[in-house]
Amino acid sequence: MATKTNHLKFGLQFKATLENITNLQPVGDDFRWFLKLKCGNCGEIPDKWQYINLMDSVPLKGGRGSASMVQKCKLCSRENSIDILRDTITPYNAEDSDRFKTMVQFECRGLEPVSFQPQAGFAAQGAESGTMFPEINLLEGDWTDYDEKINESVGIYEVTHQFIKC
Repeated sequence: MATKTNHLKFGLQFKATLENITNLQPVGDDFRWFLKLKCGNCGEIPDKWQYINLMDSVPLKGGRGSASMVQKCKLCSRENSIDILRDTITPYNAEDSDRFKTMVQFECRGLEPVSFQPQAGFAAQGAESGTMFPEINLLEGDWTDYDEKINESVGIYEVTHQFIKC
């Protein structure tokens, strides 16, 4: 018996400790969201990280629109897709520090995001100075720099995440 593929929305909630920094956000349509995705049919989670971005658009079978990524599960051969919901991308601000905040939502058909790996492509600005920090890489889970306008260190620490159903 065939079942209709559910469209589920998942929110990526980001949490970090911000020091003298605000407006942390992904930059550009080519920003890569590195995810591990679980097949909703058989539960398979591939070992390798996969990324999706806003520039990629793959047509769905049967003319049902498009998605950021369409993939066939290696185990059960089901075709699944995930789409970035552009209008849900939200910066992480100083007042969000140490709290989970949804930064983006994904519409998933047959997939569930289970892990996120922040990498390069983030930007932020000095909370008081407005100094731009355009190239932030969060792969190590921490990032530090120096804001010469206020003679203070700036940083992003203890980066973590969780997914929620929206």
